[in-house]
Amino acid sequence: MREPALKAGIWINAQVRLCNQRHMPAMVRRRGDSDAGSILIIVDQLDGTAYVLSQIRDADGVRNWLKVTGDAPVPYAQSESYIQRRAGTDPDIWVLEIEDKDGAYTPDAPVVI
Repeated sequence: MREPALKAGIWINAQVRLCNQRHMPAMVRRRGDSDAGSILIIVDQLDGTAYVLSQIRDADGVRNWLKVTGDAPVPYAQSESYIQRRAGTDPDIWVLEIEDKDGAYTPDAPVVI
């Protein structure tokens, strides 16, 4: 059974507030469909590297995050390139960027690789 989902716009706004409370700057880089747009998070580690998380659902409808750039951080430009490709094929996508030099950011669901 699929778990209830927050609207994408509400979830994004909540993440920005949570990150700001934790002194991790977060900004909405791209606004998608406010109800059901897919979500990408780019976590900038402020050392020239980053990784990208994509919100997914498993076969049972449970929400997870897929580390689409692989297990290890990649050059920031590579993460940016991935985001641009996805945005080019999905006009409803949201992009949230979080600056996290300490590696403290944890998403609200399990991360799979």
